[in-house]
Amino acid sequence: MSTLIRSASLTHFAEIAQQCGLDPVALVRTVGLPAKCLSDPDLKIDTNAVVRLLEMAARDAAEPAFGLRMGESRRLSNLGPLGLLLRDEPTLRHALDAIVRHIRVHNEALVIRIEESGPLVLIREEFAMDFFESRRQATELAMAVTYRILSLFMGAAWRPRLVCFSHSAPAHRATHHRVFGDQVAFNHEFNGLLCSHSDLDQPNPSADPVMARYAQELIASKAVDAPSFTHQVQQLILLLLPLGQCTADVVAQHLGCDRRTITRRLSAENTGFHQLVDAHRSQIVGQYLLDKSRPLAQVSSLLGFSAPSAFSRWYRDQFGARARDA
Repeated sequence: MSTLIRSASLTHFAEIAQQCGLDPVALVRTVGLPAKCLSDPDLKIDTNAVVRLLEMAARDAAEPAFGLRMGESRRLSNLGPLGLLLRDEPTLRHALDAIVRHIRVHNEALVIRIEESGPLVLIREEFAMDFFESRRQATELAMAVTYRILSLFMGAAWRPRLVCFSHSAPAHRATHHRVFGDQVAFNHEFNGLLCSHSDLDQPNPSADPVMARYAQELIASKAVDAPSFTHQVQQLILLLLPLGQCTADVVAQHLGCDRRTITRRLSAENTGFHQLVDAHRSQIVGQYLLDKSRPLAQVSSLLGFSAPSAFSRWYRDQFGARARDA
């Protein structure tokens, strides 16, 4: 499914590319994007092309922290109307809720979920898109932007409890530690930032409720179509599968309905729950298997299988080969 993102997502791309000896205009044209996307922040451009662009630039520059370098100096203004709203939210909790509700105005492919557990809060971030290759640079860019938003509320000295990435660690982590602090973990089950529950109540002394209301109206005027029911289920599959919680009953609970409703509504859209789960597994399994640092048992778990043997049978049925030979 094609999704769009504001070209503001490429803020600082040209500067970092030039610092690395690359031609930014040539790169954007290679992936089929217009050169204007480097100067006009409000163009809507293809998310897949942006992901490919960032991976290409990181590879050509031999800079594994390319996306992170783009994101470490982002401002709220780079988020356009959403940034205006966040600027005047009364607390960090309100700001995070606004991000979850309205992120599609800025990026239709990014899925953000706030999970609270006792004294801790996890901010999950994943990309829901039909793209088989690495999303490493886009993921690190998105996480850096979220961290910058949190820092605006918490202060420059604030650090999250933990920053988690599902991809493998780079050879050198100096940029990650400079941006996020020392608590950075790789090869995790998901991408996310862990912070204290008390952080959510951090007040915003400059909040202006009148301006927030104007920002809400502006966002409403730019609202994109609501995602289909199938897309909502796909987003939950993306988030729940690596946690081993991806069942129709759990998805139904998150959507406030029962399992029969899931079956009925997906059938009306010519699909089914297990069909969507298998489709998602097929999309991401190649990315996991490319990372040779992951044992097959871990790949099996991340894909929601109860045992490696079940994963092996599924892979052979899907692709006619053995997973260990991929």
